[in-house]
Amino acid sequence: MSTPYDPYSPHSSPPRHSPPQYATYPWQPSAPPEPPRHRVPDHPPLGHHSDLRVLRSAYRWQRRTATLTALGYFTLFLLLSACAPGFMTSTVTDGLPAGLLLALLQLPVTWLAIGLYEYTARRYLDPIADRIRKEAAVDAKREAGKRGTGR
Repeated sequence: MSTPYDPYSPHSSPPRHSPPQYATYPWQPSAPPEPPRHRVPDHPPLGHHSDLRVLRSAYRWQRRTATLTALGYFTLFLLLSACAPGFMTSTVTDGLPAGLLLALLQLPVTWLAIGLYEYTARRYLDPIADRIRKEAAVDAKREAGKRGTGR
């Protein structure tokens, strides 16, 4: 039950009027059609957000591991060059200083980081991404089927 509108009462609100569904004047343009309202699906889509969250965190972990492997070794090399010149100039074998050996090892360490990145991608990340891709394709087919039947 609604109470009449009292403009002087702090608890009363003005009546809400909906716009007319017809043109008030003949020269008025017709109202634009309402956009279609999307129906809430009967079931949640297969590609849940948690799957994407797992994939995103796995990629993040993978990038950090590979980056810290390569940059960590290079930073260690720079720190030893600046703080331990005696160690870097000491010879490992005849004519091969430790600094040069560590510098030459930078390339294999970078290759190791790249290999680690590719191995973990193939082993752990690609199966998750493939599963999400397949579930998205199933969802797309299901939605296309619903639209085709007029539901």
